[in-house]
Amino acid sequence: MPDFKLVSDFQKTGDQPEAIEKLSAGLAQNERFQTLLGVTGSGKTFTMASVIERANRPTLVLAPNRTLAAQLCSEFKEFFPASAVEYFVSYYDYYQPEAYIPRSDTYIAKDADINDEIDKLRHAATRALFEQRDVLIVASVSCIYGLGEPEEYQSFVVSFKKGERLERARAMRRLVDMQYERNDMNLVRGKFRLRGDSLTIQPSYEELAVRIDFFGDEVERLIEVDPLTGELLAERDRIDIYPAKHFVTSHDKLQAAIDDIETELRERVAELKAQDRILEAARIEERTRYDLETMRETGYCPGIENYSRHLARRAPGSTPWTLLDYFPDDWLLFIDESHIAVPQVRGMYFGDISRKQTLVDYGFRLPSALDNRPLNFEEFTDHINQCVFVSATPGPLERELTTGHVVEQLVRPTGLIDPTYEVKPTEGQVDDLMHEIKQRSERDERVLVTTLTKKMAEDLADYLQEMGVRTQYLHSEIDTMERVEILRDLRQGVYDVVVGINLLREGLDLPEVSLVAILDADKEGYLRSRDSLIQTMGRAARHLNGHVIMYADRMTDSMKAAIGETTRRRAVQEAYNAEHGITPEGIRKAIRDITDHVKKVSEEKVDYIAGIDLPKDELARLMKDLESQMKKAAKNLEFEKASLLRDQVYELRKRLIDEEGDAHVLREFAQTAYGSLGGRQPRPGGANQTSQRTRRGTKRRVRYGK
Repeated sequence: MPDFKLVSDFQKTGDQPEAIEKLSAGLAQNERFQTLLGVTGSGKTFTMASVIERANRPTLVLAPNRTLAAQLCSEFKEFFPASAVEYFVSYYDYYQPEAYIPRSDTYIAKDADINDEIDKLRHAATRALFEQRDVLIVASVSCIYGLGEPEEYQSFVVSFKKGERLERARAMRRLVDMQYERNDMNLVRGKFRLRGDSLTIQPSYEELAVRIDFFGDEVERLIEVDPLTGELLAERDRIDIYPAKHFVTSHDKLQAAIDDIETELRERVAELKAQDRILEAARIEERTRYDLETMRETGYCPGIENYSRHLARRAPGSTPWTLLDYFPDDWLLFIDESHIAVPQVRGMYFGDISRKQTLVDYGFRLPSALDNRPLNFEEFTDHINQCVFVSATPGPLERELTTGHVVEQLVRPTGLIDPTYEVKPTEGQVDDLMHEIKQRSERDERVLVTTLTKKMAEDLADYLQEMGVRTQYLHSEIDTMERVEILRDLRQGVYDVVVGINLLREGLDLPEVSLVAILDADKEGYLRSRDSLIQTMGRAARHLNGHVIMYADRMTDSMKAAIGETTRRRAVQEAYNAEHGITPEGIRKAIRDITDHVKKVSEEKVDYIAGIDLPKDELARLMKDLESQMKKAAKNLEFEKASLLRDQVYELRKRLIDEEGDAHVLREFAQTAYGSLGGRQPRPGGANQTSQRTRRGTKRRVRYGK
């Protein structure tokens, strides 16, 4: 079995070696819960990777949101290039759950927009767990929601072996049972087609298609092909095809589930009629009968997840299957930013059950729909084999659960210490803030300002703009992609100041920020609690001149605790630097790193040509990824970036394809790609030579109306 092999230019420095030793020793001693208290910029991700390498077990890293999860996934891919590092988050770009509001008699139907790319990554994650041990999955809290039964999912896997006897009709029937659909015209993810003796499948988790050539009832060849051009990339002796959906059910189980649903329906209708609730009884009977008829005819119905308990043959009230059940018994869990993620896990169950209970009470769903739910916190902890909480401010629950070490990692590899701080009165705070911003702007440094409300953030940003300060606000109504762009622009100098609320706390890596200003710091509450203040102050800890200003008229208990903890950490860091003769250095990090997880919005040219040394099938996967980015950019009207990606794909394909035999394939791609973008054929020194400065300047002029 392959092992985790950590690849990095970093060396273990500061108190990283001690933290790695203690955590690894705790795992070896079967400590179930440990905590890593690591300050911002201390290299917690590198510490986690080092512990994972030593433990050498399948690992899940849980993050509180998909943005941070993507950032972690990108970093772990660099640390473990030879292992399976996968990404598992909710595949909904938009999700409106089914709900009923009795007060206004309003029924809201479920509405969702599924991201096909994320769905593919979810399938790749579960597939990896069945195929190898060196698997690291970075997931959001969506991993505690229901998923198909692992054993049932694995039982549907079809293995094609070169030379084996297998009827084509039988193979296609098996694919249909696995939720694949036949489409002889358009081969896309989750579809298959048959042409003569060749069966071609586009797996739900893969960029490349698989072609199975039959000779009679014998599998003659197994080939990986490019689904766009049909180019043969690699020949295999065996290929395993996994189901197209995580919820797969055999015909016998489906029929048994339908019988059970009919039984529950009769009981529920009788119960409602006995209570003289005729409307609810008629409603649940009509809706359920329609779903049952659809399931009989197609094997599926909208909202089929509400019947998951019957389909999975589970007992009432039993624990649903989730991603955690796909891991082996000796798996390892890291919860990053645990002070946020752990309360999320605790709260998901109660919000879900409240909404569904209303649907059941008013006849929109059968009582069994309540078993389609996320794990509650007790079930979540029961699944855990060994866990490490990771946070700069572990909450009381993490400390209570921790049976082993609370390992502190306070020293940064660069020698940077926690920021200095001061408390200033609120009178004249905006004028004072303007003065502080001007000083930082002259030194080409950045500023973060935190307020208590969205309205305050917008008003302050507008005022600063009127005063000639390049400012932008940031809060929850700004979508994820635009949020990433704003933070990138802050680092690049498009803005000097970003004003926000609590979004400026966890998971932001902004080395250019030298000042964090906290307005109304003496207003006790969630946004001004001890942990929130420590996290907010930590945003200035990556700069050599890091400084925090709290505007307040009194010293609250939270402020005292936050200042006290910062003072303690500074003392430890200063003592370490003095003992080892370390001179603090600022962090230098490429600006593109903040958007590595969303390359689709990156304006930097990436040198993909280096990938030409990859095997032919791996290079084809890379080109498919670039093509999808190109189409997405064109759809978003980002034609300049689409052109850059188009030219890169063209160059790669030109090198890959045999000049004599497959030149027509290149022409076909060029005509398709360039025609759809409305552009001309690529030329040397064309769009690729557009400078970052020019693009940024154009963007700045548009944004400021110049």
